[in-house]
Amino acid sequence: MNRTEPIDEPSAWKPHPISRSAFSFVSITFYLSMIGLGFAVHFENYWIAVPLILLCSHFMHGLLIGFHEASHGMLRHNRKFNEFEGLLIGTLSFTSFTVYRVSHQTHHSHLGSQRDEELWPFVEPDAPRWTRILAAFLELTCGILFTPLVFLRSFLRKGSPIRSPRIRRRIWIEFGAMVVFWTVLLTSVHLLGIWRYFLLIYAAPAIIAGNLQSWRKYIEHVGLTGNTVRSGTRSVVAGNWLGRLVSFTLLHEPYHGVHHLHMGLPHAELPGRASELEPTESCELPPFRSYGHALLHLVSCLGDPRVGPQWHPQNENAESSLQRTKHPAK
Repeated sequence: MNRTEPIDEPSAWKPHPISRSAFSFVSITFYLSMIGLGFAVHFENYWIAVPLILLCSHFMHGLLIGFHEASHGMLRHNRKFNEFEGLLIGTLSFTSFTVYRVSHQTHHSHLGSQRDEELWPFVEPDAPRWTRILAAFLELTCGILFTPLVFLRSFLRKGSPIRSPRIRRRIWIEFGAMVVFWTVLLTSVHLLGIWRYFLLIYAAPAIIAGNLQSWRKYIEHVGLTGNTVRSGTRSVVAGNWLGRLVSFTLLHEPYHGVHHLHMGLPHAELPGRASELEPTESCELPPFRSYGHALLHLVSCLGDPRVGPQWHPQNENAESSLQRTKHPAK
């Protein structure tokens, strides 16, 4: 899963150079917002601090999507920089970069099937309804902690897809470095007596960003039990400037179905293939025109959260159907 992976012949549409710089824009704006938040907290101006916390959380959510891009090797052209940023964002969000990368591969290779580690437990027809509802509640309200545990489970469970001794050693090293980093950081915060700054400048935006990440993930897949990419994925194609700005700051992740159809395609080029999101079968979903409309569709499914065609026993060839729709017909 890297940027050299072959994809279909690209269309004539070319993204604007600014679109290719979305992550740089998100990063710079995030740091500027954090500086502003630091001043607001220092002067105890909470009327300014609260909206800045919300702004920081949105851009922190964008950085988490950058973590996803790094797992595909598409965040930076330089591989070392790509790995460094992935490790840094992973450490700050309590997630091993290597665990995420391997688990995310199963999400693409086995979308919505019981081998999709990222969407556990919703892909398990044997999982009781109450456990799936509880998992959804925890992830949507405390995603900063619950989501890393989902990936940790993928690493520690019996039958883990992560079998290579070399990769498992690297993961243990990443976890060890994470423990050292957070031990040093929290000890320093305590000794310096700056808990107020830490809680308001980092913890509050991080908690909100983790929940935003979870809600976006659920919007993309939870409640969908189709056996094709378009019937197993919600995409958002906004028609107004505000929606396009949100998409830009989320590294065009709202075009999620295109990403599943062409996972080697850089984020800036996803909007150029929006036409591929149009349904080709009766069971498939057209793209939503806003996150609000997609959210309403998700909420109706949260009473019995599930993902994947295995919930319908008649779909015996579900996984093969998903594989056939990895690339749209030319």
